[in-house]
Amino acid sequence: MKRTGAGVLVVAAALGVAAGFLVDQLLTSMGRPTFTPAVTLPILLVVLGGVVIGFAIPIRRATHGDSGGRINPFRAVRIAMLAKASSIVGAALGGFGGGLWVFLATRPVMPSLGSLGTVIATTVCGAVLIAAGLVAEHLCTIRKDDDDEQPGGDAGPEPRIHDH
Repeated sequence: MKRTGAGVLVVAAALGVAAGFLVDQLLTSMGRPTFTPAVTLPILLVVLGGVVIGFAIPIRRATHGDSGGRINPFRAVRIAMLAKASSIVGAALGGFGGGLWVFLATRPVMPSLGSLGTVIATTVCGAVLIAAGLVAEHLCTIRKDDDDEQPGGDAGPEPRIHDH
């Protein structure tokens, strides 16, 4: 599995910014109030980041010999994929909040502090989720073993198959 690259996160954030700006643009063009995220969204993003890191810590302990137990490789991959998905979702939702903020900043009248606060909190907590996902992904990285095959190295004798 490849680690999450900056390009993927930038694209997800850019799509989020565009979506957030467009949602508010469409709502105001129809004469409706702008979209304001619920207060629970930023809280949920931070809690999700904590859960992802909490799942990744036992993987880190098992791969670095800090715990006596073995780790199921399928569980490690699932948690690494959860971490990757969390960072992408954090980028998209943080970008969405950023798009909402950009739309509100371009209006002649600034909105109330309450609605602007949840938009800014969503953007900041999206960045927190990105960081948590990347940290958890790093915690799930398994160090290379000494006996791993090196490219171009001798792989040893070929296995023999006996047909009887």
